[in-house]
Amino acid sequence: MNILLTNDDGIHAEGLWALHAQLVRRHAVTVIAPDRERTAVSHGITLHLPLRAGPVVVNGGCRGIAVNGTPADCVKLGLLEILAAKPDLVVAGLNPGANVGVNIAYSGTVAAAKEAALSGIPAIAASMEGDGPYAYAPAAAFVARLADLIRRRGLQAGAFLNVNFPKVPPEQIAGVRISRHGLETPPESMEKRVDPRNRVYYWQGADRQSFGADPDVDGAALRRGFISITPIHCDMTHYPLLEDLKRWGISVHPADSLPPVKSP
Repeated sequence: MNILLTNDDGIHAEGLWALHAQLVRRHAVTVIAPDRERTAVSHGITLHLPLRAGPVVVNGGCRGIAVNGTPADCVKLGLLEILAAKPDLVVAGLNPGANVGVNIAYSGTVAAAKEAALSGIPAIAASMEGDGPYAYAPAAAFVARLADLIRRRGLQAGAFLNVNFPKVPPEQIAGVRISRHGLETPPESMEKRVDPRNRVYYWQGADRQSFGADPDVDGAALRRGFISITPIHCDMTHYPLLEDLKRWGISVHPADSLPPVKSP
């Protein structure tokens, strides 16, 4: 396969090249990644600044292309300009830190995979729980096997896989859980401070997400030591509400949408 490999941690990130080492054994891999860390940029793209891309040699002689933009920019630029042909698969990762629950909405790693899916290309976003040290090599080997499985089985149009690895030694992984996206919101905070020039600033923070007892939720599966694989679909339409809204009688004329006024 021809694979486009990217991330949101920058082209020098260890997890990126761990994936490269596994994927390049059987596939043609092009690395196009941000020139610096772009964690939590979500699906942002660059519109008001020029995008620049240049070759780099990292990790003992491996070659890639660094872009001064976001993960989604990297995928767009790869598809529209850099690659000679459409890739068979896009892989984003390995991200240090899990992307489950509400974090999916903020993740640049997930956004890169979603950008590929929007263009009709199968994709994998891969992340690792915890704050290190990370066992990148076995996780990368798993992603490479999953890539081969996608090649044989395919993915539905507009869909991609969000894969998360638990923070346990590889030999202690409980198995693989096909899980759904958890929507629990963690407690959040803003810490107000004052700098030496007497100007107010804020540090944003959040407690660890809680996923309850349902083992089929992505974060709960991860906390139980499973590799969590969640299929994500780009179509965000809420279909039950779509049908309900059709019965609301919404009109372009304000008076048509108001209930009749009762006489006193």
